[in-house]
Amino acid sequence: MDYRSSENTGATEVAVGGVHIPGPRAEDRMPETVTSAVKIVIVGGFGVGKTTMVGSVSEIRPLTTEETMTQAGIGVDDNYGSDTKTATTVAMDFGRIRITDELVLYLFGTPGQERFWFLWNGLFEGALGAVVLIDTRRLEVSFDVIGRLEERGVPFVIANNAFPDGPRYPAEELRSALDLDPHVPIIECDARRRASSRDVLLTLMRYLHEMALHRA
Repeated sequence: MDYRSSENTGATEVAVGGVHIPGPRAEDRMPETVTSAVKIVIVGGFGVGKTTMVGSVSEIRPLTTEETMTQAGIGVDDNYGSDTKTATTVAMDFGRIRITDELVLYLFGTPGQERFWFLWNGLFEGALGAVVLIDTRRLEVSFDVIGRLEERGVPFVIANNAFPDGPRYPAEELRSALDLDPHVPIIECDARRRASSRDVLLTLMRYLHEMALHRA
């Protein structure tokens, strides 16, 4: 087996039996300074922006498992916003972001359609924390999501993805509507913007740190 670098892309190529197979791009390789990795899940109902958040904040090319929505899903899936949404995640989204030189977060976006929720248990395994993306136009789709995290004891923060036509509510009204504990952080975000999505992840990491200090 032989390795060589591509001058055009910076990717490593692996030669197997004389066939050169592209390896990871230079920008996708894990920095040598990283010493810790944390698994984070991004959850929420259909169409709240999970794939968008993973894609906007990931420093590597994100892995997505989106499939085109078809007429077969009518009456089975939550088709809210289907006039503009043409694809849905059927397994997971995956991305990676470095928070510090030593710490990297692996991001796993869960499928929103209820018929794919059986995959959540596997995605929750080993997760240190979660981001719950909500849409104020459809708060009710968040109830089961939050309940599942609470049942598994996964700490989470609430990220209100501010859609242009979504109603605005004070944080405490959202806390009451979602029946959240007083200490659960609520932050408004724009999942399309890298800086905004990064702020959500930093809020989660600070929350997890505070919880660890409280347990110590």
